[in-house]
Amino acid sequence: MRGHKKFLALSHAVLILVSILAILPFWLLIMASFTEESCAVKHGYSLLPKEWSLAAYQYLADKWQLFGKGYLITIVVTVAGVCVCVLITLMFSYMLSRPGLPGRKLLTFYVIFTMLFNGGLVSTYIMYSQTFHIKNTLFALIIPNLLTNAFYITMVRNYFTGSIPQELLEAARIDGCSEFGIFFKVALPLSKPIIATLGLLVGVNYWNDWQNGMYYLDDSSLYGIQNILNAINENSKYLMQGGGSGTVMPTETVRMAAAILGILPILIVYPFFQDYFVKGITMGAVKG
Repeated sequence: MRGHKKFLALSHAVLILVSILAILPFWLLIMASFTEESCAVKHGYSLLPKEWSLAAYQYLADKWQLFGKGYLITIVVTVAGVCVCVLITLMFSYMLSRPGLPGRKLLTFYVIFTMLFNGGLVSTYIMYSQTFHIKNTLFALIIPNLLTNAFYITMVRNYFTGSIPQELLEAARIDGCSEFGIFFKVALPLSKPIIATLGLLVGVNYWNDWQNGMYYLDDSSLYGIQNILNAINENSKYLMQGGGSGTVMPTETVRMAAAILGILPILIVYPFFQDYFVKGITMGAVKG
């Protein structure tokens, strides 16, 4: 009994330490964004600012036209991408979960093969820019991430196989329900945890994506929020384009404040999906 208590105490201590280490970077980032510019440059990061200032957020408020458009583009891209990608992944995964599917092993091998090899950056760029002509369009931020992810497919397929009673599917089939009817009326209503998990994973991927914008966008007016943040990180003078209020930009702290604006929506949304996320990722990864 005493040994068990020691183990629990040690486990809690380790988890508390890991939690602190996970939270600390965010705390330092937030505090840096509220620090006066010269103090931040001179003293660096600190747990509490030596001199408080809202200059970075005031500057971003003056530039809200740029950030507001970036947010709008990212929201549109994320919502559209999540809806289409989740639907494609669910349908393909459900198909692979059916034991009587002709060529099921070959399709499964094809999915697993993509985890080991891909087409490469050069060929992918040529295909999207010269064949599909998505360069300098919003489709450049949506279509590349629509390619089904092998991990997502495997996770959802395992959920369909191990967490949905096959007797329900067979009963619906005996009652004359089509395969599409079984999928939409039986399988999907029982798949809320994995749908929420998949939606969260895909949504975070779309929200944090900046590589596709870097590859396929030359027009900065199409930049999403992450591409704007990347441009600020590469060149702080990016925020000064198109004039402004005439004030001097707090270079270091404005980068921290911009980063806070970039991650804030994910921090707000995640707690609402946490229960579904844990349940869905566990069921989809273990069973099957």
